[in-house]
Amino acid sequence: MPTTISVVGGGASGALTAAHLLRRATDPDLRVVLHEPAPVPARGVAYRTTDRRHLLNVRSRDMSALPDEPGHLVAWAERTGRPSDPVGFLPRATWAHYLTDVLEESRRSSVATLEVRREGVVDVAPASGGRFLVRGRDATTEADRAVLAYGNLEPRPLRTEQGAVPDAPWHVGSAWDAAALAALPQDATVVLVGSGLTAVDAALSLLGDHPARRVVMLSRTGLLPHSHLPSPCSTSWATPMPSGPLTADGLAAHVVGQIARARHHGVCWRSVVDGLRGATQRTWTRLEGSERRCFLSRHARHWEVLRHRMAPDVAARIRAYVDAGRLQVVGGGLAGVEDLGTRCRVTPGGGGEAVVADAVVNCTGPTTDLDATTSPLLASLRRRGLVVGDPLGLGVRCTPEGAVLRADGDLVPGLHVVGPPRKGALWETTAVPEIRSQAAELADLLLAG
Repeated sequence: MPTTISVVGGGASGALTAAHLLRRATDPDLRVVLHEPAPVPARGVAYRTTDRRHLLNVRSRDMSALPDEPGHLVAWAERTGRPSDPVGFLPRATWAHYLTDVLEESRRSSVATLEVRREGVVDVAPASGGRFLVRGRDATTEADRAVLAYGNLEPRPLRTEQGAVPDAPWHVGSAWDAAALAALPQDATVVLVGSGLTAVDAALSLLGDHPARRVVMLSRTGLLPHSHLPSPCSTSWATPMPSGPLTADGLAAHVVGQIARARHHGVCWRSVVDGLRGATQRTWTRLEGSERRCFLSRHARHWEVLRHRMAPDVAARIRAYVDAGRLQVVGGGLAGVEDLGTRCRVTPGGGGEAVVADAVVNCTGPTTDLDATTSPLLASLRRRGLVVGDPLGLGVRCTPEGAVLRADGDLVPGLHVVGPPRKGALWETTAVPEIRSQAAELADLLLAG
């Protein structure tokens, strides 16, 4: 009897999972069904942009879709006439084309069958024999196993000290709403709530073609991501992790100490942070729940600005906008927003100066908290008890390998998650180097039955 594996979501996580299933398949009766409403797979939130100023924040040599072929992306770029510098940073739109080609090549060379359903999935229901009914808006697929690869969720709605930011013409609910950003006046003053990589992308799009525009980035910390160096650090640094029980404060102090020690030896702090990448997930699993909570409240943002860095060209553009007075980064958070009709008055926390703006844009990044999402699929899964949220609001409760757990801790046989939904179990699970390994390992697991 044919085996069907449904992959729900066709962004980077879903496309990588489908590609690895196809590449590893030995059964000609295997059917992989990729459920994705977008016209072309591999165009999730991170890679649907068409703005060529939006660059990858990982070097090309580290962005292969295939963990066992690290030079695959660079070879593809060279073969297709695109920039192929291994230590360069490609546009994210280029990487999306690459992943589409990887999926298509995997389909052509596989003994299995790929079926792409142009649909958003609204429910996954248990069926007889341990199977699942994967329901789209117009059709239902009966699957032996299902993979939730829904990727990044929409950001949590903006709130001030007085409550929710009103639904007004000047309120742009997501930085990924490219049409809304493009429609703003050419001399607009825009407040971006958030100062991470999402806000950086929005600033590049808003300021790049309109020299009369001004942007204010407003966040709790007022911290921008750091930058990669134009060339990789020449010296690596291996950080030994402490043995025994870990605390969030102790771990932060340990990393700070390693950075100081590296500096004493003439080694850049970036080498320390990059050297921790392989140990980050294992370290997270060693932290108790209370210590994970402490890390989130005290240290997470400082880790993110070190770990998730801007490409050098992006950092140079941002720095030039700051120097020209067109971009201002303000700490203190969002204290208040007053509706002025077609405009608004934004008040930062901490007594900062109010800004009269043509738009307020939510750049807080994707939410991970299932309580904050309006996804019909996740609402259905939660009603059925198939999915529960991570205790810290960091995605789906699951094992580090992606097996979904019920509220009582039992496994949901045949149901898995990949990519961002694993954040509660792994912390680092949103970048391609982590997701491609998850996809490959999950493919092996699913094909082994």
